[in-house]
Amino acid sequence: MSTLEFNQSIIRNSDYLKPFAITLTRDMEAAKDLVQETLYKALANKDKFNDGTNIKAWMYTIMRNIFINNYRRAAKQKTVFSNTANEFLLDNKQFAIANAAETNLSLKEIKEAVYHLPEIFKIPFELYFEGYKYHEISAILMEPLGTIKSRIHFARKLLKQQLTRF
Repeated sequence: MSTLEFNQSIIRNSDYLKPFAITLTRDMEAAKDLVQETLYKALANKDKFNDGTNIKAWMYTIMRNIFINNYRRAAKQKTVFSNTANEFLLDNKQFAIANAAETNLSLKEIKEAVYHLPEIFKIPFELYFEGYKYHEISAILMEPLGTIKSRIHFARKLLKQQLTRF
């Protein structure tokens, strides 16, 4: 296949890439970027295309691989984009500095608020907080599952009222 035929084939099949890119990214602007990068890679790697094979499938494969690589790269970077006009990159490791005094004070206040809950709410809430599942708490306390769920819900509601600062 000559370069001219290859380029024309790429252009003919480029319209099929956009819906697939939107499916992958779920974002119109990111989809446009993905299509553009796919077309660039397809043109740059003409020598890797085997004549007689399906060029549309080849371009879909290129697009899927670019999407996967970008996704993995973004996951490794662990950056957060702010919604400001300039889209500054923020490193999430620089957000907070541990303050042990404030943490201990908060934990003490929370434990005290839990301690002052009525027994009917406190016991299921503490079991749930320790990691037990609803059905396990229901079996331990020999109460119906719905009762356990509502008691934990009301315990949270009471704690939220008592701990308005948090």
